[in-house]
Amino acid sequence: MSRNFYILAATLLLFALISAGMALVPSTFQPGLPANGTLWRTLGLLLLLGSLACGLIGMLSHLFEQVDRRSEESRQAERERRRERRPKP
Repeated sequence: MSRNFYILAATLLLFALISAGMALVPSTFQPGLPANGTLWRTLGLLLLLGSLACGLIGMLSHLFEQVDRRSEESRQAERERRRERRPKP
């Protein structure tokens, strides 16, 4: 699941970089597109913030998956230790 968030974060970062590049291009090279540089900068900033949020969510979900997996492994190991200590009839 965290891999999907990482891919989404990378995609949003790519679009943020493209938007930042569009803010630097003169308006004569952008026929039919919004020529306002502040619009491209704002869009790039929002995409960058979305990318950072998705990256954070991906890291946190990976962290919680790892904690859940390790706690399950420790429960199984404890169960096996109790079975070994139990006297056999």
